[in-house]
Amino acid sequence: MSDELQDRAMFVSFCIEQYAKAKGMKTEDVAKLLEQYGIMEHFCEFYDVLHTQGHHWLIEEIDEMINERKK
Repeated sequence: MSDELQDRAMFVSFCIEQYAKAKGMKTEDVAKLLEQYGIMEHFCEFYDVLHTQGHHWLIEEIDEMINERKK
């Protein structure tokens, strides 16, 4: 696995863990939720910008994306 791909995977893992902690969910359930709404792909695609944000912002971004994609 290339370093860049590994960094992106670690970032998505970080997002999953932080969201699970903030919402009191299991990481497995969060991973399914993010996959269901295409958020993992989005976070991988825009890693260069998103990985510079704080975890509170990332949690809000995930909530916003889920709400938008539920419509």
